[in-house]
Amino acid sequence: MPRFTVLCAALLMACSSVQALADAKSHAADAERFLLLARADKLAVPVYAQVQQMFAQRFAESNAPQSEKALLETYQAQANAALEQAVGWDKLKPDMVALYTRTFTEQEMKDLIRFYESPLGQKVLQQMPTLTAQSAQLTQSKLETAVPKVNQLLAEMVSKLAPKKAE
Repeated sequence: MPRFTVLCAALLMACSSVQALADAKSHAADAERFLLLARADKLAVPVYAQVQQMFAQRFAESNAPQSEKALLETYQAQANAALEQAVGWDKLKPDMVALYTRTFTEQEMKDLIRFYESPLGQKVLQQMPTLTAQSAQLTQSKLETAVPKVNQLLAEMVSKLAPKKAE
């Protein structure tokens, strides 16, 4: 009888392991689906553009003749390849999926997918880059009013600490 109990327990554990593996695969698939909806596969695009611009700027600053433009393009292509090796979607995806599956339950992932597939969710995705940039500009402009006071406070603190150093 104990042998039968052990066998049943082992079978139960195996079945639950298979179910857990299936759940993990489903959860990961949902995370990947959400990430694609959220355009996470395009996260590195600004980095590529910035690097391309940096190469073009250095090319222009070097006063290189237009006949050397092929050299610029060669180096830009090599830079793109280096970036692809570091931050290409195929490199980021496994870690991003793991990050999202650790952060959100499978049901939460399904809810996020449902939201981002809705018209409002699509609008959020479309407007978020602009809203983020505008929010940063607003914060920066408001911060500028505090900078003189913060600098004054910093100077006061340093002046009060200076005599203590000499003691």
